[in-house]
Amino acid sequence: MYELIQVSERNYYIQSPAKIGLVRLNERDVCLIDSGSDKDAGRKVRQLLDANSWKLTAIYNTHSNADHIGGNKYLQSQTGCGIYAPGIERAFTRRPILEPSFLYGGYPCKELRHKFLMAQESDAEELTADCLPEGFEMIPLPGHFFDMAGFRIDGVVYLADCLSSRETLEKYQIGFIYDVAAYLKTLEMVKAMEADLFVPAHAEASKEIAGLAQYNIDKVQEIADRITGICQEPLCFEAVLQKLFTDCNLKMNFEQYVLVGSTVRSYLAWLKDSGRLTALFENNMLLWRRI
Repeated sequence: MYELIQVSERNYYIQSPAKIGLVRLNERDVCLIDSGSDKDAGRKVRQLLDANSWKLTAIYNTHSNADHIGGNKYLQSQTGCGIYAPGIERAFTRRPILEPSFLYGGYPCKELRHKFLMAQESDAEELTADCLPEGFEMIPLPGHFFDMAGFRIDGVVYLADCLSSRETLEKYQIGFIYDVAAYLKTLEMVKAMEADLFVPAHAEASKEIAGLAQYNIDKVQEIADRITGICQEPLCFEAVLQKLFTDCNLKMNFEQYVLVGSTVRSYLAWLKDSGRLTALFENNMLLWRRI
């Protein structure tokens, strides 16, 4: 873990729970794509930098999930590097309490205020194409989170969290999604991409991505079908969530409740907007039913 893997003349990634991209800008200066999950991840990245006599100039965050920004504060304090995050992701990076608050739908209890859902604050600036080094192309990848972005650099494409590995989806069934319609559109775009190498954060680096993208698309449709099947009779959100957990052999705890629960709410909104479910209010309760 935290092995540095070179994939082109100046492109590398650090093998970690959420892959970290590293790009050499010249003989001394490097930048990172994301920073890992926490301070310990930041320390391990710093060790790699020191071992190669590299100076970290910037961290470009693909999005603001804690496992991608957790090393920001430590690395910035140690190196003085700039930190950049796209769109709404910048606000979450600067104020990480927003992530568990968003997921829970209110102020999160202490079981949700931990490093896996809430990184340390870091001083991020707005990530735009203008602040990227020469040769970097920013690729919008919305759907998994608000304004997630990836990067193409010299034929290598860093895909952040826009798809999951087959193993992860087979084990957990449901990947986190904020906007299902945008997510499917992103996957169709990724499926048509060509590159020398694709580096997803949570799947193996590969020269071919279309098959995995299609598998992720199929899994979204499968979960959508499960939810519409569950809603043959009017059910409240909690009942839908309970049945889905049972059907997928998942075990509920606070973290899974908010991660899967937020995703299921996104599915319900998408299925309603696309005409597959209807919402009705009975006895002061919001119910969902298949059309």
